[in-house]
Amino acid sequence: MKPLLEIENLTANFVQGSRQEGVIHGIDLCIYPNQTVALVGESGSGKSVTAQSIMRLYPRGTVTYPEGEIRFKGQDLLSMETDKLRQVRGNKIGMIFQEPMSSLNPLHTIEKQVSEVFFTHQKLSLAAARKRTLELLARVGLRDPEKRLKAFPHELSGGERQRVMIAQALANDPELLIADEPTTALDVTIQAQILELIKSLQLSMNMAVLFITHDLGIVRRIADQVAVMQAGKVVETNKTQTIFSAPQHPYTRELLASEPDAEPLKSQENIPAVVSLKNLNVWFPIKKGILQRTQAYIKAVNNVALQVKQGQSLGLVGESGSGKTTLGKALLKLEKSTGEIWFKERPLHRLKERAIKPLRKQMQLIFQDPYGSLSPRMSVAQIISEGLEIHRVGDRQSRLERTMAVMREVGLDPDHRHRYPHQFSGGQRQRIALARALILEPAFLILDEPTSSLDRAIQFKIVALLKKLQAKHGFTYLFISHDLKVVKSLCHDIVIMKDGKIVEFGPASEIFTRPKKAYTQKLMATAFDH
Repeated sequence: MKPLLEIENLTANFVQGSRQEGVIHGIDLCIYPNQTVALVGESGSGKSVTAQSIMRLYPRGTVTYPEGEIRFKGQDLLSMETDKLRQVRGNKIGMIFQEPMSSLNPLHTIEKQVSEVFFTHQKLSLAAARKRTLELLARVGLRDPEKRLKAFPHELSGGERQRVMIAQALANDPELLIADEPTTALDVTIQAQILELIKSLQLSMNMAVLFITHDLGIVRRIADQVAVMQAGKVVETNKTQTIFSAPQHPYTRELLASEPDAEPLKSQENIPAVVSLKNLNVWFPIKKGILQRTQAYIKAVNNVALQVKQGQSLGLVGESGSGKTTLGKALLKLEKSTGEIWFKERPLHRLKERAIKPLRKQMQLIFQDPYGSLSPRMSVAQIISEGLEIHRVGDRQSRLERTMAVMREVGLDPDHRHRYPHQFSGGQRQRIALARALILEPAFLILDEPTSSLDRAIQFKIVALLKKLQAKHGFTYLFISHDLKVVKSLCHDIVIMKDGKIVEFGPASEIFTRPKKAYTQKLMATAFDH
């Protein structure tokens, strides 16, 4: 059998003015029809650069390929003419991107963005395209697809946006699907469904899959072959079973040993609350008709009450679309709400923006999608130090010193402070977002999936860093996540949300060992079955 895709001795450099910096160093990779190859490695190892090079997605002049070839069905994609390449992209090769918010057009509805694939490649009518769009959205698990057709990307949760991306990639039945961290924004139950969907489509369509991930549990479940990348090189390639049972390279053994098995942290009683919510509601009106009258409401957050104890971490867990992120935004008065919001005994729900602004320094938010929240026109140093300038903290030299120090704290090289966000991997961008929040040393931090795009080894280094900072400075965290293994290692108390309501609340030790509700039991079983 001939390979579908062959990467041979590929070298890639980022272009920075007159300088070129090597990011991929002579890699070889081979994918056969109906085969799933997993590409694994830590953030910045070159996984996403490899994927985007296959599709030639980097702007002209930003990346060079001094050596090597990328052959699809025997044709070199690197030397292919643009018009011919367009017929391959989206038609023969589909791609699911890591960060859906930066890949979906914020000005277009979901229907328009998915239907566009059918108009461009299949020349379908409007009615036929709508029918296929609804079928695809239903297959990837988007709830109420008919109601979501007219929605814009910002009106969907992170997991829902990721499912729209998957639908787009699968629209034309590609021969090769490149999946760049396609399940990082999904909760464990939907993640399992998406993996089963990709596997079933692969079998029915004779489709090959290049699956880029940091989650070794996923690799074991879905991949036939594994290629391990480190520092721009493929250090080991083998069958999945052999990689897990007899890894050869020291780095592969390090990755396999990075899965934690920590006991939940002990919740402390009789500690004052930094944040308290009472009867919090965030309802989005559904308007219909010529006069756009409100017919019903989407109850994203419905009558929620909770407390976040001082110096403790509260884990907020639930499926995509359960209301976790909306609750976090409402707490910071970034989303309109009704009910009571208390921060250090100050009633935020009664204060106007002018009175809330001085408190912003004490309350920081790390967004789920780092690329969408980092300005592409600002260097990393400017992004991280921006908060110091806004709040007039220190002089120029002290800000630079603090910026470099916090970059070291989160595992970034200070020498890279003059780079721009697009020159970093998804995991590195998440660390930039973390540094930007930590530089102000806030009393309260909302972390919205802050480790979702990081490989396991780096995830728990970040968690260890968050614990260290909490012990040193007394930070209080609201940790929003679908990854129960990360939540277990960081949080003292747990809140389980479903459909905008709190299903279960209690100390982490009780929730993880003796969950009372059937929904919580299902989440735990799915998260820890591999």
